[in-house]
Amino acid sequence: MQQQIEIKEQTLLLNEDGSLKQPGYCKRNLYTYNREAIKAPKLRIKEWDFYQVSDGRMVVQMNFFNISIASVGQIEVFDMVTGERWSDMMFHLLTVNSHQVNRNGDAPYSFEDRQGSKLYKVDVTETERRLYFKNKKLELELIAERDPNAESITIATPFENKTRFFLTNKINCMPTKGTIKVGGELKYTFSRDNSYMVLDWGRGPWPYKNMWYWANGSTRLPDGKLFGFELTWGIGIESYATETMLFYDGKAHKIGVVDVVDQPDGRWMEPWHFKSDDGRLDLVMTPFFDNFNPLNVGVAKTVCHQVHGLWNGTVTLDDGTVLEIKDMYAFCEKMYNKW
Repeated sequence: MQQQIEIKEQTLLLNEDGSLKQPGYCKRNLYTYNREAIKAPKLRIKEWDFYQVSDGRMVVQMNFFNISIASVGQIEVFDMVTGERWSDMMFHLLTVNSHQVNRNGDAPYSFEDRQGSKLYKVDVTETERRLYFKNKKLELELIAERDPNAESITIATPFENKTRFFLTNKINCMPTKGTIKVGGELKYTFSRDNSYMVLDWGRGPWPYKNMWYWANGSTRLPDGKLFGFELTWGIGIESYATETMLFYDGKAHKIGVVDVVDQPDGRWMEPWHFKSDDGRLDLVMTPFFDNFNPLNVGVAKTVCHQVHGLWNGTVTLDDGTVLEIKDMYAFCEKMYNKW
């Protein structure tokens, strides 16, 4: 039985037995992440702050994640036109509790990590998010605007094992400016006019094997208003709420279950047709780039096709207003995990 349970007041995330106190979603992060109440083995705990910035050509991904046995700062930059790519990693082994990250991605915080000549920094205020990375060759500086009154989506999803859960906050519609320097020379400039940042903030102990779809995008429509969507499905028990939301002019509009009409496996560069069960989302993505970077190191394996394309169709807001979406740049990934 599908529900959409909205959390409207500050709520403790976990009961004493490690189970979710109230699965559901909220339009701001109202969950108090009481990490101390987690009953799953420490090796199952995963915590990350993943940022992606793009203007439809250049993509920057900055991810700092704690997987208990290690803490990792990961940077990936790729040009979807030329195919050029730059990447780096900062790796700290055996950091079970010494490298904890913030407990609310919606709130201001500062984070810095150094390893040799590498520097990774995040500074979050009520109105800005500043990201910085530098190594001997690459230097990134990104500044995103955030309306402090803008809504987002946070969702707490359980699994069959009651000590396993997935808490995530997605923040869209952040116009971004910034620069990429390679070898000290300016390589690329992001403009707030067409570049947007998304935060994928996640916490929780998952099962060893999992799969999900994640589609996300932000743009400015012809009426001058910021629009975005967040579509994640396939992971955990989704009967309490689905991670499916539209954003328009700072307000979040909850929609129902979303899926692709035909599975994309084996036809990644053909059109993907997305529909919601309530009829409020009907979009087709025409791909132009598949960011495929599989990883297989024995006990850990990830296979992900993050497909970027142009989206066309319609979405319907809570008040019945229909928005026509024309050639909006966004992406959808299908991820298989063992870790």
